[in-house]
Amino acid sequence: MEIVESILDIPVQDPPEEEFSSADLIWTKFGTAEHHDDVALIPYARVDEFIIGECSNVECPTRFHIERGRKRSMGSLKEYKSDEYLEYRLYWCSFGPENYGEGGGVLPSRRYRLNTRNRAARPQSMRGCTCHFVVKRLYAHPTLALIIFNERRHINKSGFVCHGPLDKDAIGPGAKKIPYISNEIQQQTMSMIYLGIPEENVLEKHIEYVQRYCGSDATASTLASQYVRKLGMIIKRSTHELDLDDQASIRMWVERNKKSIFFYQDTSETDPFILGIQTEWQLQQMVRFGHRSLIAADSTFGIKRLKYPLCTLLVFDSRQHALPVAWVITRSVAKPDVAKWMKALLDRARSVDPGWKINGFVIDDAAMEIDPIRDAFCCPILFSIWRVRGSWLRNVVKKCSNIEVQREIFKRLGEIVYSIWGGLDTSVALEELILDFVDQSAFMEYFKSTWVPKIEMWLSTIKTFPLASQEASGAIEAYHVKLKTKLFDDSHLGALQRVDWLVHKLTTELHSAYWLDRYADESDSFQHVKEEYIASTSWHRALQIPDSAVTLDDKGHLFAKVASQKDNSRTHLVWNPGSDFAFCDCAWSMQGNFCKHVIKVNMICENAKGCRPSMSFWSFREILIDLCKKPMDDSVGLDESVAWTHQMLDQIKQLVELNSSNDIGIVVNNMPLKWISKKGRTFVGIPASLPALPSDSKTITKNVQKSRKRKRLSRLR
Repeated sequence: MEIVESILDIPVQDPPEEEFSSADLIWTKFGTAEHHDDVALIPYARVDEFIIGECSNVECPTRFHIERGRKRSMGSLKEYKSDEYLEYRLYWCSFGPENYGEGGGVLPSRRYRLNTRNRAARPQSMRGCTCHFVVKRLYAHPTLALIIFNERRHINKSGFVCHGPLDKDAIGPGAKKIPYISNEIQQQTMSMIYLGIPEENVLEKHIEYVQRYCGSDATASTLASQYVRKLGMIIKRSTHELDLDDQASIRMWVERNKKSIFFYQDTSETDPFILGIQTEWQLQQMVRFGHRSLIAADSTFGIKRLKYPLCTLLVFDSRQHALPVAWVITRSVAKPDVAKWMKALLDRARSVDPGWKINGFVIDDAAMEIDPIRDAFCCPILFSIWRVRGSWLRNVVKKCSNIEVQREIFKRLGEIVYSIWGGLDTSVALEELILDFVDQSAFMEYFKSTWVPKIEMWLSTIKTFPLASQEASGAIEAYHVKLKTKLFDDSHLGALQRVDWLVHKLTTELHSAYWLDRYADESDSFQHVKEEYIASTSWHRALQIPDSAVTLDDKGHLFAKVASQKDNSRTHLVWNPGSDFAFCDCAWSMQGNFCKHVIKVNMICENAKGCRPSMSFWSFREILIDLCKKPMDDSVGLDESVAWTHQMLDQIKQLVELNSSNDIGIVVNNMPLKWISKKGRTFVGIPASLPALPSDSKTITKNVQKSRKRKRLSRLR
């Protein structure tokens, strides 16, 4: 068959049948000699009829589910290929693609769970079928859909028919038409069970989603009900102790969950224990939300109570909430060991998206090694003060009984941090603090033993690196609080020294909680879960407080009053407003956390005269000032400063424009037009909203020749 290289050469087919399948279409080889696919063009309005026809295959009746999907808006691309998509959906046969029948043998089709210790996901439908196709709604022609069939036969990788009437190894008629349990439905059901939702509610939701694929069928509902009860029993009977020996138990878990491991190093005489955990869903979220964005580290959780400390890598999702995308369990903070797992994590992300890159890495520990981050991610490093602020506030409240003393000590600690930009002597400020509050012996003993020996290191880190905003710090803190609530429950205190218990809690309860949060938000279901998820950070809770509820002190802005939204007769007092070290008398703040009242007051103070800016803005301003302080006679240094400053300003302007715009198309159209060389079956498309360029063929030919000449010269260099 002749290979077609242009979409324009493929005819549009519109079969007269009400429902049609791949057998009713004429397929064309599209691509190049090295790589081509079987494709067909149909009206986009008839895609659903094609899918219904494919599901009605007599030899292999099935249903197709959306394995992956992406969308673009019109006007978002200025240059595009001829087969570029406006909407992209990958449809996969519901009898795949988990088990492919490794080893070349015939995979038996069973309705029942095999007697193994592994958790049964959907053994009756995980048949390894490789039949799948892609539907692209074309960007250049939105009324047309390009169907790309990757595998039309319902076979596994060994080449055997794996479901339907032709599957000779099917046991019983139910094995050929059982309800499809997708990974999404399975994860949803597991999450609800892990979070303790009553079985009746779990079953109701499960059957509701299964019926989307199987219809209102009594047999399907019965099988789905059995599935939920069996899955619930499996989860309740599951245990973290695969072996009495913790180290042997972890080895067994790693062997059974290789897909969820991105790095593993067992303890030896020369190497420390390192376990890097990342599920497939976490990898998807890391690639999705981490690209051209920030990654943050909650780096030293459980350093005193757990056998091995836990480091969590976080991304900020669509609501700027911290989402855990990887867990690293290890005691080692040495550069070679940190570099190992960071490189492995980066390689895993780039195996999905080769161009994946982050814009910044947020750390919260001044002792954390910086070189491995720079070597692996090649990005700027930011510092979050949430850990040091929370530790100071928590101990001030705990060890000082007088609230007025608590306010003053915390304010003075904040002034010590702010002094790093004012040219004051930190050691003198520390001595004055210790002398002024010598009567507060409990706190001063803690401060002198814990912080004085290392405060220079912390202050130097705060001064050296740009500081993360209160929104980012509050999001990291919210994750830390949720993690502490999940792990340090009184019923689990006896298991804290077992690594297998920690792994079990992370990959079951905590993973399920965050999966359900994201699912509820994106699908607009589980409204109570969605509402709790949205309000899980102090920043979002602060946005619900109206400006009228905040009253600033007229005399020097010494304090601010915030009226309670739940009780009109109650008012919260925030001392030292405008500072990151503001002190609030609410219960949440007294536990050492960023509270919504402090954040709301600081939002108001941003536009108020006489209030100091936030530490993150102060840090940013100092960095810009330092760039401008380059000596005039050092011309190269001055050029570099100007270049860096302009680059930063351009990025800030684009970010502000993007955040303030309601139409992404307007932002895209205002961007400068870039011409790029295209090969093979592509062409450069210019949106109609852009000004037309001269169509002089001679000019275009000269530009192409110059471009080729530049390429030849660059290769010679």
